Amino acid sequence: MAKRTQAPAVEVRLLREGIIESKHIVQAALCDERGRVLSVAGNAETATFARSALKPFQALAVTSTGTLERYNLNDKDLAIICSSHAGSIEHVRQAFNILWRADIDPTALQCPVPEGRRSSLEYNCSGKHAGMLAVCQQCNWPLTNYLERKHPVQQLVLNKVSELLRMPAAEFISAHDDCGVPTYLMQLCQIATLYARLSSGNNLDMERIVRAMTHHPQMLAGAGKFDTELMNLTPGELISKSGAEGLQCISRLGEGMGLVIKVMDGAKRAKYAVAIHLLTQLGWITPSTAEALEEKFMTLAQYKRLEVVGELSIL
Repeated sequence: MAKRTQAPAVEVRLLREGIIESKHIVQAALCDERGRVLSVAGNAETATFARSALKPFQALAVTSTGTLERYNLNDKDLAIICSSHAGSIEHVRQAFNILWRADIDPTALQCPVPEGRRSSLEYNCSGKHAGMLAVCQQCNWPLTNYLERKHPVQQLVLNKVSELLRMPAAEFISAHDDCGVPTYLMQLCQIATLYARLSSGNNLDMERIVRAMTHHPQMLAGAGKFDTELMNLTPGELISKSGAEGLQCISRLGEGMGLVIKVMDGAKRAKYAVAIHLLTQLGWITPSTAEALEEKFMTLAQYKRLEVVGELSIL
């Protein structure tokens, strides 16, 4: 992968009537599909768990096993598999559709029931879990223990990621995500490389995933959520996927470049501010798009707003 690369990190400031009240330190890396670090803020080798940013690559288990074809699943189903959704009725119905078509009872889902809700279908990762269960049904694998690291569906996901990064599967460090599915510890440059390869157009399975995400951005998060808003404002141009603990990944279609952002204290508000700032620097969004996003995600209240200081450095 990339050589050691380091540059000044980006700082996000919370201003209360123009006076600094809080600060967040943010690291970011831009890589191409060959794994080369093109520019960086902070350290491109900083390690973090991929969390929900891994979902488009976990979806490769669905696209590569004939699961879509057997159960007649469409792009909307594939989009909910890649999503961190808001638990709306539309999202819940789409996750349920996957289980219904694969003849799986919803009680097979092992993701949590969100607080104040009644069903695990309302959990933000239910689409991913439904997709994994459909793969298990297609391949005649057990449904009861699909969360285990050694389960064939999790090994399939790991092998797909390992192939994309061209490193042995045994070298990955894993831990369970909040939803129970294994996630992996990766360097920022590795996550950025995954997103560069996702958008490169060189893999038919990933092209199907990209098409589903770009055609149905409302499924990926929901109205008012950053991923959905950014992709609605840049139709067919960008892929955006959030992850927990301050992780944000974006790639530009057809150019084979991936951007990853990591807020070191995990703050959600800071990653969106940095994403807008760096996308503007890269020329991936227009000034009018940046202005629309800033109004939603950087002006927090009447007296509070976010300010970003710093930029990606070309090494």
